[in-house]
Amino acid sequence: MPNHRLNKTIAGYHLLMILSAVDFRIGFAEDKYIRDYLVLEFPFHINLDKQMEIISNLRPDEWEGHFLKMMDDFYDDSTEEERNSLLQFAINVSKADNVITKEENHFLNLLFDHWKPEEH
Repeated sequence: MPNHRLNKTIAGYHLLMILSAVDFRIGFAEDKYIRDYLVLEFPFHINLDKQMEIISNLRPDEWEGHFLKMMDDFYDDSTEEERNSLLQFAINVSKADNVITKEENHFLNLLFDHWKPEEH
């Protein structure tokens, strides 16, 4: 992954995709929430093949480091309202299959602990 920063919407896409993959199962409901995020953030069609290639080429032991980088990229370009919206999408993706795994919970906690949405 290059060292340059990604815009917040692409960074958000990376965050949600990694969150959906950490339990090694991506279901229809998770995919739907990610698509809903993209429709909200990209009112026009965008080709995400390059982004999917980057995400797909990450090994599981690289997910957390990439996730943390994407969190920083998203945070740097976003408002509190946008962060709270992405947190809600992250929660929805995690519980889409009616089970929040230990791994999903870990990544959700990374978001909440680093962004501290309850503090103003």
